Amino acid sequence: MKAIVVEKYGGVEQLVSKDVLDPTRPEGLDILVRVKACSVNPIDIKVRSRVYDDFPDYYEHVPKDSYQVLGYDGAGVVETVGNDVKGFKPGDEVYYSGSPIRHGSNAELQLVDSMSVAKKPHNLSFVEAACMPLTWITAYEALVERMEIQPGEQAAVLIVNGAGGVGSVASQVARQILKLPAVITTTSRPETTDFSKRKGATHTVNHREDIPEQISKLDLKVPLKYVFLTHSTANYLPVATKICAPFGKICSIVQTKDFPQYGTEMMAKSLTFVWELLGTKPWYKTDVGSHGRMLEELRQLLEKGEVQCHHTQTLPLTAQGLRKAHEAIESGGSIGKNGLSVDDPGIGGQPFA
Repeated sequence: MKAIVVEKYGGVEQLVSKDVLDPTRPEGLDILVRVKACSVNPIDIKVRSRVYDDFPDYYEHVPKDSYQVLGYDGAGVVETVGNDVKGFKPGDEVYYSGSPIRHGSNAELQLVDSMSVAKKPHNLSFVEAACMPLTWITAYEALVERMEIQPGEQAAVLIVNGAGGVGSVASQVARQILKLPAVITTTSRPETTDFSKRKGATHTVNHREDIPEQISKLDLKVPLKYVFLTHSTANYLPVATKICAPFGKICSIVQTKDFPQYGTEMMAKSLTFVWELLGTKPWYKTDVGSHGRMLEELRQLLEKGEVQCHHTQTLPLTAQGLRKAHEAIESGGSIGKNGLSVDDPGIGGQPFA
């Protein structure tokens, strides 16, 4: 099969087209998917650059071939299924978030654990569907499982980087799933502010200005008990500690070696800090089926129109297209998600070339 691979970790030029062996026939709970679309997330950039360190020994567990296929979101059509698979059959259209230590979706075929898969929403294209899984699961786990926000709770949440991939679905989890009365996001440009408000934010604050002062001026009627950091933990953690109400919770998805909490109000307020990492469940083989259940719930929400897809741009699933998608994230300022398509008309390029 054809794939876009990394043979040597480094810059975007290391993303190259290559003929590789087809995956083995699926066994057990695995299914083999013919990939129709994928999307790019910050993890792709970090793994490609060999700086990914959410797991201390990550690179000891990646595939031992002479290359690595990236891509942690995907959508496609089931080719074959393992003997223990239930609920999926050849021909089914599916979407999923794959394992961080198996070959990914930047290839014609991909082996995926069926426990992390759901049927594709019928009202989304393959490329739109491929933009949703990683960001939705991450946001859902952060707000519902890590911070344990209760549905209908009379509290506010601040989401840093409201127009980003995770931020723009976290605001929807907060409003549509948890029904919070106040969802505040950070933005800075008119286009990011508008995008974030359309994705559920009730208020926005400019991250280039004094955030605590802006929060104070909002005159919220409920306490700001939760802060979700999707960008620059080191920069925003002191701010989060300052604005978070006593006994509140702060959750981050962004690594940092600088944890600036000494001499702050974290202990005085009895605040809780917790990490969110989507890969924890598949890595430690703990409650992996919850990812499939989250995506099935999301499918229903999308089909009812209660949640919106945050796809903003489609690129061809070629080496050049994938490089552009990586560069867009590295440059900063991206809005929503960039998807890559195998066969959507009008975007050009021979797939996987």
